[in-house]
Amino acid sequence: MQRAHGAVPEGSFSAHDNAGAARAADTVILSVPFRNQSETLANLNDALRPGQLLIDASVPLAAAVSGKATRMLGVWQGSAAEQASEMVPEGVRVVSALHTVSAASLSDLDHPLEQDVLLCGDSREDKRQAARLIERIDGLRCIDCGRLEMARITESLTALLIAVNACYKVHAGIRLTGLPERLWE
Repeated sequence: MQRAHGAVPEGSFSAHDNAGAARAADTVILSVPFRNQSETLANLNDALRPGQLLIDASVPLAAAVSGKATRMLGVWQGSAAEQASEMVPEGVRVVSALHTVSAASLSDLDHPLEQDVLLCGDSREDKRQAARLIERIDGLRCIDCGRLEMARITESLTALLIAVNACYKVHAGIRLTGLPERLWE
């Protein structure tokens, strides 16, 4: 928490276990390796409640089963986010996001991000709520990429970026061009 206070001195911080954090929040960000997504959601089943927004950042990479991080696993539901949507209690809203922003980029507070976050979800208002939270991070711009079923495409961009980053020894992200200046009106 000291590092968070140093980065955001005006912020308010508290510590919880996963279930306590989920109970205390209106928006929950699930940012775990795909191999832990199902177990984590099962463990949070009693903590999640109708009306909450779950932002799922899971990616079904083959690395979850000791394979290559540049290969995707097939998910019966189509995507990790669609799987999450089936697992959460009824009334919990799911948006897919943050697949193209590397953890290394997010943790380097001295380097500007200038990246787009691709949002997928079945409700424009849910995506708008996720965008309001995510865009509090300087340099991130959220793009509405359509229904939750489109997450199967945005999640796969993670594998592509891992290959690009390995090839060029960088932390590349996504930036879409030609979009209007105001995206969420």
